[in-house]
Amino acid sequence: MRALAALLLGLAFALCSVARAGPPDVEARQLLVMLRAPAVHDRPDTAYAGDYRNAPGHAARARIAQRLATAHGLTMRTDWPMPALGLDCFVLEAPDAASVAAAVAALAQDPRVESVQAMQRFEVLGAKAPGDPLSPAQPVIAQWRLQELHAFTTGKGVSVAVIDTGVASTHPDLKGQVVVSRDFINDKPTNTIAEAHGTEVAGLIAARADNRLGIAGVAPGARLYALRACREDGPRGVAHCSSFTLAKALQFSIEQRVRVLNLSLSGPPDVLLARLIDVALRNGANVVAAVDARAADGGFPASHRDVLAVAGDARQEVAFAAVVAPATALPTTTADGGWGLVDGASFAAAQVSGLVALLRQRAPRAGSAFLRDAVAPPAALGSGPARPHPVDACAAVARAQRACACGCGSRAIAEESSRH
Repeated sequence: MRALAALLLGLAFALCSVARAGPPDVEARQLLVMLRAPAVHDRPDTAYAGDYRNAPGHAARARIAQRLATAHGLTMRTDWPMPALGLDCFVLEAPDAASVAAAVAALAQDPRVESVQAMQRFEVLGAKAPGDPLSPAQPVIAQWRLQELHAFTTGKGVSVAVIDTGVASTHPDLKGQVVVSRDFINDKPTNTIAEAHGTEVAGLIAARADNRLGIAGVAPGARLYALRACREDGPRGVAHCSSFTLAKALQFSIEQRVRVLNLSLSGPPDVLLARLIDVALRNGANVVAAVDARAADGGFPASHRDVLAVAGDARQEVAFAAVVAPATALPTTTADGGWGLVDGASFAAAQVSGLVALLRQRAPRAGSAFLRDAVAPPAALGSGPARPHPVDACAAVARAQRACACGCGSRAIAEESSRH
């Protein structure tokens, strides 16, 4: 009897362990199949308004996806609209990770399939810095002369998507800053899950200013869209996302016409995400992404064309144009309602997203490419492998608004502005 009890206890422990380790293992067995939706969905501004299951032709496309799954020994798990691309995206699951590549190759030959790819894994790029309590000084306050910039631009009304883990919207330094909250991990219209990385990123972008608490975000007047597409799966802010969850968040950002998309994460090149990023850029949004110091190519989406790539280490050489922003011992908001120090390129990118919001308030009609070049001038960056160029926030604002910034302390900035 004792032996049986021990066996059952061991089995229960094993099952619990499998369940806890489930999501990453499951994603390794999944693939994304895109089926062409009706022409009406080809408009990037088309939204399903919560009625996707009754959208024209959805049932027919679901049947096709089910037939494809059955024919290739796969299981259909879920689906989501991608009207920005005129597609419906279906998640199919293989019996094991080893069979995914063969399934992708086979499905790519089927004329009913618009495109197919393996599910990919992305990780956020930052961790809590060890050691002392919150520092009283933020590096960008002095380096970017934020107090001078905030006198005439706070990013007021500019929408910024934090595509990340959950954001603690009730944090005293973030109250009222989050205007939209969605959970694309659990497919919920609101998100109440407070997680480390997303909250830290949100604070650096838009923490409230002049409230006698904590810190001031780079763009305290910005409107945050807290889009949970990544989940925490370990201590110290470790989190991961998938192609599917990120695609859902990008699609939502496009539908809502969010002006700045912050992607403080990295992974392998991804066809579906690249297509959605291209649509967002064509629609006038700026996409800001963190450079991955561990990846030889700097990681995706930072390596994607026309994305504003941000590194956290000025010594790092990258194969594409990039800027560098402060990334060490940055005080920011934490998920438990307090403040702490963080390190990493994730947080360098967050501050640059805030800077882009400042520029957008001053130049609301400017195109995304113009604003990207204001932060990262092509002449300064050059081409080919090089070290990232330091961000000059005052010069960026001067270029964007074609007028003096920060008291016109630099004659070069004033002269350059007058030429535009």
